[in-house]
Amino acid sequence: MEIAETERLRIRWFNDNDSRFILELLNEPSWIRFIGDKDVRTLQDARRYIENGPVAMYGRVGFGLYAVELKEKRELIGMCGLIKREALEDVDLGFAFLPAFWHHGYAFEAATAVMSYGKKVLGLGRVVAILSPDNDRSSKLLEKLGFRFESTFTFKPTNQDLHLYAAAA
Repeated sequence: MEIAETERLRIRWFNDNDSRFILELLNEPSWIRFIGDKDVRTLQDARRYIENGPVAMYGRVGFGLYAVELKEKRELIGMCGLIKREALEDVDLGFAFLPAFWHHGYAFEAATAVMSYGKKVLGLGRVVAILSPDNDRSSKLLEKLGFRFESTFTFKPTNQDLHLYAAAA
Protein backbone atom coordinates (compact mmCIF):
# COMPACT_ATOMS: atom_id res chain seq x y z
CA MET A 1 0.00 0.00 0.00
CA GLU A 2 1.41 3.39 -1.00
CA ILE A 3 1.21 6.09 1.66
CA ALA A 4 2.93 8.99 -0.13
CA GLU A 5 4.61 10.05 -3.32
CA THR A 6 7.00 12.96 -3.72
CA GLU A 7 8.76 14.38 -6.74
CA ARG A 8 11.44 11.67 -6.58
CA LEU A 9 10.19 9.07 -4.11
CA ARG A 10 7.48 6.52 -3.51
CA ILE A 11 6.77 5.59 0.12
CA ARG A 12 4.89 2.36 0.72
CA TRP A 13 4.32 -0.52 3.10
CA PHE A 14 7.03 -3.16 3.30
CA ASN A 15 6.32 -6.67 1.98
CA ASP A 16 8.14 -10.01 1.64
CA ASN A 17 9.70 -8.93 -1.66
CA ASP A 18 11.80 -6.41 0.28
CA SER A 19 13.79 -9.04 2.18
CA ARG A 20 17.08 -8.59 0.28
CA PHE A 21 16.98 -4.86 0.88
CA ILE A 22 16.23 -5.32 4.60
CA LEU A 23 19.12 -7.78 4.90
CA GLU A 24 21.47 -5.21 3.36
CA LEU A 25 20.19 -2.18 5.31
CA LEU A 26 20.11 -3.84 8.74
CA ASN A 27 23.71 -5.00 8.33
CA GLU A 28 25.08 -1.59 7.37
CA PRO A 29 27.65 -0.43 9.96
CA SER A 30 25.73 2.84 10.47
CA TRP A 31 22.51 0.91 11.24
CA ILE A 32 24.28 -1.33 13.75
CA ARG A 33 26.06 1.62 15.38
CA PHE A 34 23.10 3.98 15.73
CA ILE A 35 20.04 1.71 15.76
CA GLY A 36 21.40 -1.62 16.94
CA ASP A 37 22.10 -5.13 15.75
CA LYS A 38 18.75 -6.79 15.02
CA ASP A 39 20.42 -10.18 14.37
CA VAL A 40 19.20 -10.28 10.76
CA ARG A 41 21.75 -12.47 8.93
CA THR A 42 19.70 -14.36 6.33
CA LEU A 43 16.82 -13.72 3.95
CA GLN A 44 14.62 -15.72 6.31
CA ASP A 45 15.65 -13.42 9.18
CA ALA A 46 14.84 -10.41 6.98
CA ARG A 47 11.39 -11.79 6.13
CA ARG A 48 10.77 -12.40 9.82
CA TYR A 49 11.88 -8.82 10.63
CA ILE A 50 9.42 -7.43 8.05
CA GLU A 51 6.53 -9.59 9.33
CA ASN A 52 7.17 -9.09 13.06
CA GLY A 53 8.15 -5.42 12.76
CA PRO A 54 6.59 -3.16 10.12
CA VAL A 55 3.79 -5.50 8.96
CA ALA A 56 2.73 -6.36 12.52
CA MET A 57 2.63 -2.65 13.39
CA TYR A 58 0.52 -1.86 10.30
CA GLY A 59 -2.00 -4.39 11.60
CA ARG A 60 -1.82 -3.22 15.21
CA VAL A 61 -1.92 0.59 14.81
CA GLY A 62 -2.35 1.25 11.08
CA PHE A 63 1.12 2.68 10.45
CA GLY A 64 4.78 1.75 10.83
CA LEU A 65 8.11 1.91 9.06
CA TYR A 66 7.75 2.30 5.30
CA ALA A 67 9.87 1.35 2.31
CA VAL A 68 11.31 4.35 0.45
CA GLU A 69 12.09 3.83 -3.20
CA LEU A 70 13.17 5.96 -6.12
CA LYS A 71 9.99 6.60 -8.06
CA GLU A 72 11.37 6.18 -11.57
CA LYS A 73 13.55 3.12 -10.96
CA ARG A 74 11.46 1.47 -8.20
CA GLU A 75 14.79 0.97 -6.41
CA LEU A 76 14.66 0.67 -2.60
CA ILE A 77 16.97 3.19 -0.95
CA GLY A 78 15.82 3.37 2.67
CA MET A 79 13.05 3.32 5.21
CA CYS A 80 11.15 6.08 6.91
CA GLY A 81 8.05 5.87 9.02
CA LEU A 82 6.16 6.28 12.24
CA ILE A 83 6.53 3.86 15.13
CA LYS A 84 4.42 3.43 18.24
CA ARG A 85 6.70 2.12 20.96
CA GLU A 86 5.38 1.03 24.34
CA ALA A 87 8.25 2.90 26.03
CA LEU A 88 7.24 6.26 24.49
CA GLU A 89 4.06 8.23 24.99
CA ASP A 90 4.19 9.78 21.51
CA VAL A 91 4.58 8.33 18.02
CA ASP A 92 8.21 8.25 16.93
CA LEU A 93 9.70 9.15 13.52
CA GLY A 94 12.33 6.70 12.33
CA PHE A 95 14.51 6.67 9.21
CA ALA A 96 17.55 4.92 7.74
CA PHE A 97 19.01 4.96 4.22
CA LEU A 98 21.74 3.05 2.45
CA PRO A 99 24.96 5.12 2.43
CA ALA A 100 24.95 5.34 -1.39
CA PHE A 101 21.83 7.52 -1.06
CA TRP A 102 23.05 9.90 1.66
CA HIS A 103 23.65 13.57 0.76
CA HIS A 104 20.90 13.71 -1.87
CA GLY A 105 18.07 15.08 0.29
CA TYR A 106 16.12 11.81 0.16
CA ALA A 107 15.81 11.44 3.95
CA PHE A 108 14.47 15.00 4.28
CA GLU A 109 12.06 14.47 1.38
CA ALA A 110 10.78 11.16 2.78
CA ALA A 111 10.50 12.41 6.36
CA THR A 112 8.62 15.53 5.25
CA ALA A 113 6.11 13.34 3.39
CA VAL A 114 5.75 10.95 6.34
CA MET A 115 5.22 13.83 8.79
CA SER A 116 2.54 15.28 6.49
CA TYR A 117 0.86 11.85 6.30
CA GLY A 118 0.97 11.63 10.10
CA LYS A 119 -0.73 14.98 10.48
CA LYS A 120 -3.28 14.85 7.64
CA VAL A 121 -4.20 11.16 7.57
CA LEU A 122 -3.44 9.91 11.09
CA GLY A 123 -4.34 13.13 12.92
CA LEU A 124 -1.11 13.32 14.89
CA GLY A 125 -0.40 16.60 16.66
CA ARG A 126 3.06 15.77 17.96
CA VAL A 127 5.79 13.38 16.85
CA VAL A 128 9.04 12.57 18.63
CA ALA A 129 12.33 11.08 17.51
CA ILE A 130 14.94 9.28 19.58
CA LEU A 131 18.60 8.95 18.75
CA SER A 132 22.03 8.27 20.15
CA PRO A 133 23.70 11.40 21.53
CA ASP A 134 26.54 11.05 18.99
CA ASN A 135 24.27 10.73 15.93
CA ASP A 136 25.00 14.23 14.62
CA ARG A 137 23.77 13.59 11.06
CA SER A 138 20.31 12.55 12.25
CA SER A 139 20.06 15.39 14.78
CA LYS A 140 20.81 17.92 12.01
CA LEU A 141 18.13 16.36 9.81
CA LEU A 142 15.61 16.45 12.67
CA GLU A 143 16.33 20.13 13.29
CA LYS A 144 15.88 20.87 9.60
CA LEU A 145 12.48 19.11 9.83
CA GLY A 146 11.47 21.38 12.74
CA PHE A 147 12.23 19.03 15.63
CA ARG A 148 13.73 20.49 18.79
CA PHE A 149 15.81 18.73 21.44
CA GLU A 150 13.76 18.12 24.59
CA SER A 151 15.78 15.87 26.88
CA THR A 152 18.16 13.02 27.43
CA PHE A 153 16.48 9.96 28.88
CA THR A 154 17.15 6.30 29.56
CA PHE A 155 15.28 4.18 27.02
CA LYS A 156 13.85 1.33 29.12
CA PRO A 157 14.08 -1.62 26.72
CA THR A 158 17.82 -1.13 26.21
CA ASN A 159 18.84 1.03 29.21
CA GLN A 160 20.57 3.25 26.67
CA ASP A 161 20.80 7.01 27.16
CA LEU A 162 19.13 8.65 24.16
CA HIS A 163 18.18 12.14 23.05
CA LEU A 164 14.49 12.92 22.62
CA TYR A 165 13.47 15.44 19.96
CA ALA A 166 9.88 16.58 19.33
CA ALA A 167 7.93 18.47 16.68
CA ALA A 168 4.38 19.34 15.78
CA ALA A 169 3.23 16.88 13.14
